[in-house]
Amino acid sequence: MKRHTTRQTVRKERLLCDYPEQERLAAQFAESKHPLLQNPRAPEQPFPHLSEVELVRHYHRLAKSNYSWDDGLYPLGSCTMKYNPLINEHVAADARLHGMHPMLPPEFLQPVLHIIWETEDMLRRLLDLPAVTVQPAAGAHGELIGVLMIRQYFLSRGEKRTTIIIPESAHGTNPASAAMAGFQTAKVRSRPDGLLDREELQKLLSPEVAALMLTNPNTLGIFETEIKEIKQELDRVGALLYIDGANLNALVGKISFSAMGADLTQLNLHKTFSTPHGGGGPGQGALGCSERMLPFLPLGQIRPRNPNDLSLGFEFYDPPQSIGRVKAYYGQFGNILRAWAFLKSWGSNIHRIAETAVLNANYLRQKLQGILTLAAPSPSMHEVVFSQDGLSKRGLTTANLAKALLDFGFYAPTVYFPLNVNGAIMIEPTETEPKEELDLFIEAICAICSEPEKYRAGAQETFVTQIDEVSAARNPQLSWLGS
Repeated sequence: MKRHTTRQTVRKERLLCDYPEQERLAAQFAESKHPLLQNPRAPEQPFPHLSEVELVRHYHRLAKSNYSWDDGLYPLGSCTMKYNPLINEHVAADARLHGMHPMLPPEFLQPVLHIIWETEDMLRRLLDLPAVTVQPAAGAHGELIGVLMIRQYFLSRGEKRTTIIIPESAHGTNPASAAMAGFQTAKVRSRPDGLLDREELQKLLSPEVAALMLTNPNTLGIFETEIKEIKQELDRVGALLYIDGANLNALVGKISFSAMGADLTQLNLHKTFSTPHGGGGPGQGALGCSERMLPFLPLGQIRPRNPNDLSLGFEFYDPPQSIGRVKAYYGQFGNILRAWAFLKSWGSNIHRIAETAVLNANYLRQKLQGILTLAAPSPSMHEVVFSQDGLSKRGLTTANLAKALLDFGFYAPTVYFPLNVNGAIMIEPTETEPKEELDLFIEAICAICSEPEKYRAGAQETFVTQIDEVSAARNPQLSWLGS
């Protein structure tokens, strides 16, 4: 099987400064005295004089080398790179909403406040928690806010707890969030079945422990089935349960966070609710909390003026023991709009997201487990994790597989994470992929594994191949000047 790649033209693309200096006549503009036809003169730089057609083709070829959802499957695990429906973009671009200035008085912001409150209310009901705020700027920011609320909770009780326990199967940002809030961290191992080691957890629990930050499903794509027993053990020492909800794509509409005993849980709206992901732009998160954590929410929460009559409008309020302000104004409204549109579009069928995401991941698991080696035997949820062991027997590495997939027109899965898996290969298809696309991906992996000698060098058809990664890391060339 040879899938058509995303590049119609495969060539080594030179930097503009590498073009030779020579006379070029194609598509040159003649000098004109008309102001609309005069070329603006940039400061003199050591660039060659190129024609317009050369510049256009240069950038067009670079654009074609990019990969996006328009090309095919994005199998990154943990990151949950799902398709973002265009209807969300249409709603977010509505001039009646995106042009509203956040410093307008509340009486002029009622449509905005209504949508924010409605988004929070839909998320609250999905999680089955007393409250949700969409003030966090991202999932990791939601983590930090949650940990600051944990600190404030214990300070309000006259306690100064020092430690947060974090499993090795947790998301990588958890330790950073805990440390930024002033806590020490303690790591608890996973058992061979991929679940948290409760015996080791019991040894770590003490009155110094403020909380356990538990990713569920964890980064092996496994649901922590002993969650109620873990909650009881935390209660015995008065510690809180923080559930990292970044993997909600496996659970949305299917589970109660109150029943799991969660005191706090952050959501990454790009993962489950299709807001844009990364790129250094405006991210968006959410944070849900239990009844006892309500007084510590950030300043500037939104509520109806009369819960029984929403037509009376909405207002800002400050929780009594708030951790303070964590975000300018009320969050990234453009992304809140996208999540709102996504939630409204799914309506009462939103549970099908989890059903299809889990089905797709287990389809990949079933088809690939004879070729790749499963990281743990426990049932997979929204993603499946393999180790490098099966590849090693063929003389391949995880990096070989990831790079070779580029020749088949696929983006690579997440590799070498989680760290407790040898050469981890984490694949998450999400609910947006059809079976035909998954079959093409499976065929590509089978083809690579059947010809290990050919693909040991990685990608062969990209215009950059066989990169010296050690030299690139130790001696990066960050500028063309002097190269």
